[in-house]
Amino acid sequence: MQDFLKFNKMVTPAIISVIFYVGSAISIIAGFISIITGAGSYGGGGQVFAGLLMILVGPFVIRIYCELLIVMFKMHEALQVITKNVSQSDKAAS
Repeated sequence: MQDFLKFNKMVTPAIISVIFYVGSAISIIAGFISIITGAGSYGGGGQVFAGLLMILVGPFVIRIYCELLIVMFKMHEALQVITKNVSQSDKAAS
């Protein structure tokens, strides 16, 4: 609890998986909406194609974004460990 209150432990990595699923669902739903609206209008072939791209590529882009966020948090955790080790070695040297 102390780590949580002092912001030493990050809560966000647990939330990133939720962001991935919600973002993927939004991407797929938006793709279907785009396909339906494009199919219902004259000359909407580009919109249908964009909808297909949203459905196919959207979840991959969201996955890459979430993985980049996780890498940033892993770097933060590694830096905390390094800082802790350096401060302990400084105390031992004194």
